[in-house]
Amino acid sequence: VTPQPMTYGNGSPIYISEAPTSFRGRKRLREESIPQNVKRQCLHSPYSETAVVNQAVPLQEKHRYSFPEPVKSPSFRVPPVQDTWFPDPRGTTLPVAKDKLSQQVLEWFQACQQQTCDLNSKELCRAELQKEIKNIFPRSRLFLVGSTLNGFGTHSSDGDLCLVLKEEPVNQKTEARYILSLIQKYFATKLSSYIEQPQLIRAKVPIVKFRDKVSSMEFDLNVNNVVGIRNTFLLRTYSCIEKRVRPLVIVVKKWASFHEINDASRGTLSSYSLVLMVLHYLQTLPEPILPSLQKNYPQSFDPAMQLHLVHQVPHTIPPYISKNGSSLGDLLIGFFKYYATEFDWNRQMISVREAKAMPRPDGIEWRNKYICIEEPFDGTNTARAVHEKQKFNAIRNEFLQSWKVLREKKDLNCILPLGAALQKR
Repeated sequence: VTPQPMTYGNGSPIYISEAPTSFRGRKRLREESIPQNVKRQCLHSPYSETAVVNQAVPLQEKHRYSFPEPVKSPSFRVPPVQDTWFPDPRGTTLPVAKDKLSQQVLEWFQACQQQTCDLNSKELCRAELQKEIKNIFPRSRLFLVGSTLNGFGTHSSDGDLCLVLKEEPVNQKTEARYILSLIQKYFATKLSSYIEQPQLIRAKVPIVKFRDKVSSMEFDLNVNNVVGIRNTFLLRTYSCIEKRVRPLVIVVKKWASFHEINDASRGTLSSYSLVLMVLHYLQTLPEPILPSLQKNYPQSFDPAMQLHLVHQVPHTIPPYISKNGSSLGDLLIGFFKYYATEFDWNRQMISVREAKAMPRPDGIEWRNKYICIEEPFDGTNTARAVHEKQKFNAIRNEFLQSWKVLREKKDLNCILPLGAALQKR
């Protein structure tokens, strides 16, 4: 295939192989396969035909946004990528594998983990989009969030972006959707040379989904979902403080994807929920492998901390020294056993914030839900997408069957064939 020169704006060409134009659909359904009656669907904005997208988009007064400069604090900024990339000195150390299953977990992790080049490609796109979006919202800031920076990214992880317009919350049903409609239009008209198929997706937190032609990566962009910035660096800290955490999480994510229970748009578990499930399991062992960081370091994870300080936190938390010397293989078997036989799905909620299983709350968001996983900062249910009994039963069955097979065979290939799944990285 003849390489095609691709550039951002007026930058130097970056040569990449020609890539297919359709989304690969790793995390969400393709547009044409999404039923119109589900919550997440493509939105044809009423503003898209009339909004004037030029050097700046005129907004009605109630829709004018700017990010106020912090008072008595350094200027709000997006940290450079070298402050936030993985691996860092603590993250490069891997546990020693003394058995076959543990070695397989490590091999999976090393084959699938996000590489520095993946992170740099996402950061380059973020930086270019930051410049462009300032044409519409001059004082906005664009953050990379999610698996890209939290330590649990893989080669196939999408890029998640959070556009911050102000410290105060933005109404996600009205304001955020309107703002994203402007951005979607701007991407489609002014940035079509390197932004492909920008789509406005309606959800509880609406996003613009698009593909970056330069890197061939897919991105989701939200507005002011600042809890995503905070939990990115909470998870990153968990991934730093204990060397067994990252390999275990990566394998669980790949296992769930292989067994088709890792897609919130299809009523199963999001990657974020799966990470919280692994952290919770490691916190609740008779000899815990992880603490509650929010309990041990309340000031470091204060929900009111200004956003320009949040990225510094992982560097300030020391490693956690656990007396639990379990191998990766034993921990993986124990993870499946815990959710197959020990955790009470009907009565309990997973709480990483409290480092224990809690009684289910009685609020509307928790009532009649099959799985309850507490978001560590805003207290919402991260597993609310699991709303069909059939899907819940399928999830529980995968945990049970994988535990039985792994306990007997002690061979990861029996539940996650390396060769077949690596093709889907």
